[in-house]
Amino acid sequence: MKKLLPVYVRIPIIFFSVLLAMEYFIDSGDRPAFVKFPMVSLFLFVFLFLLIAIEITLNAVDTITYHLLTDEQKAQLEAAQNTSFSESQWYKNLIKALTKSTPIESENEMLLQHDYDGIKELDNTLPPWWVYLFYITIVFSAVYLVRFHMLGGDTQEMELKNEIAQAKIEVAEYMKTAPDMMDEKSVTLLTDPASLAEGKTIFTANCVACHRADGGGQIGPNLTDNQWILGGGIKNVFHTLMNGGRDGKGMISWKGTLKPKEMQKVGSYVLSLQGSNPVNPKAPEGEVWVDPAQSNTAGAVTQVDSTTVKK
Repeated sequence: MKKLLPVYVRIPIIFFSVLLAMEYFIDSGDRPAFVKFPMVSLFLFVFLFLLIAIEITLNAVDTITYHLLTDEQKAQLEAAQNTSFSESQWYKNLIKALTKSTPIESENEMLLQHDYDGIKELDNTLPPWWVYLFYITIVFSAVYLVRFHMLGGDTQEMELKNEIAQAKIEVAEYMKTAPDMMDEKSVTLLTDPASLAEGKTIFTANCVACHRADGGGQIGPNLTDNQWILGGGIKNVFHTLMNGGRDGKGMISWKGTLKPKEMQKVGSYVLSLQGSNPVNPKAPEGEVWVDPAQSNTAGAVTQVDSTTVKK
């Protein structure tokens, strides 16, 4: 029988199968294993060398063996090598075992005494592969029935709900640490000098035209007093930067210009200007805003609802 794959196809298939298996089982991060680990590259080189050497050795053995054969044996070998895969005896035996087919010459022995307008029926047995597959489906249905309808296993709907709930938890955890996914609920006040310095740079580049460099207010309100039009505190300031001020006369939305992390920094810088007493500040606007968390502990300052008084 002919070889199924020639040597120039067999060697690459074996080599790349081993390569892919190593890449799958070796944890090499974002780089291929044979790049990150030089020993893997060495192993692959030696393995390829051995494959080629084995093929050369087998070819040499076949050549020597062929010359030692008699003429009759050579003829038998050539006949076997010229036999196609579908004509080989073991293939025919396999197909017969799987189908239990009857030779066409013996069909008259299986002919049933039925005639439907000239159409006759053969008493063929079902192919074993079909019968075994049918038995497998019966076993599978029994296992499925017990697993999901008797023992209360998770159905597809339950699995979907569990995965959605888990995904929400993972998204919430990611939102806590992802700066570009920050919102007014997760934003926190920054107080370190580096962040405030970056916030000042952003403020100087974008906000001084309306609020002055010292935050004393010009077109926009004074940012150094304790009165706010749309609410104080980092969450309210971040919300105002993200969504803009009052309709028609307030500040524009900066979410198309600044990233959430940048708005956090500039908002923190703005809050650091509280009580700085700039020269000729603009008159206070809005209402006095008190942090609800501080008012709960102090008890002496009247709390202003942050949902109605904002800046």
